[in-house]
Amino acid sequence: MNQAALRPVALAGLAFCVLMMAVALGLEHIGGFEPCPLCVFQRVAVIVAGLIFAVAAIHNPGGKVGAGIYGVLGLAAVGTGAFIAGRHVWLQSLPADQVPSCGPGLDYMMDVLPMRDVISMVLNSSGECAEIDFMFLGFSLPAWTLLGFAILALVPLRMLWLAIKR
Repeated sequence: MNQAALRPVALAGLAFCVLMMAVALGLEHIGGFEPCPLCVFQRVAVIVAGLIFAVAAIHNPGGKVGAGIYGVLGLAAVGTGAFIAGRHVWLQSLPADQVPSCGPGLDYMMDVLPMRDVISMVLNSSGECAEIDFMFLGFSLPAWTLLGFAILALVPLRMLWLAIKR
């Protein structure tokens, strides 16, 4: 197996992460859409995946173990983001009377609560995340983000495939 085969895959993943963040930041700063707590968590997942892909591209491991580790780490980051985006889509599909309460703002929670409690509260009581502010081709932004994570998952899966083939 060609030792350099991992680098182009990692760079493609990094480029896709940059594209996802460019769209998110463009919608925020140009479109005027404020990200909800679940959107912020999805952005963190994209950034973490991008960092993993960047390190994988720089390191460009030649063996099974290195490619496998980057593949597993990348899949964990992308899977976490997909889970959060899926939760976001699910919240948006709930009838209005079943939407959880909004709770305090993310900035406040980050200031006064431990991270574990912040994550739990955001995932369990993010009523403000149920609002649909924007639709494109009939899909909300979290649905598009979920699609983005599904496409991005091809990168760590390819890394794992390359590790298996070595």
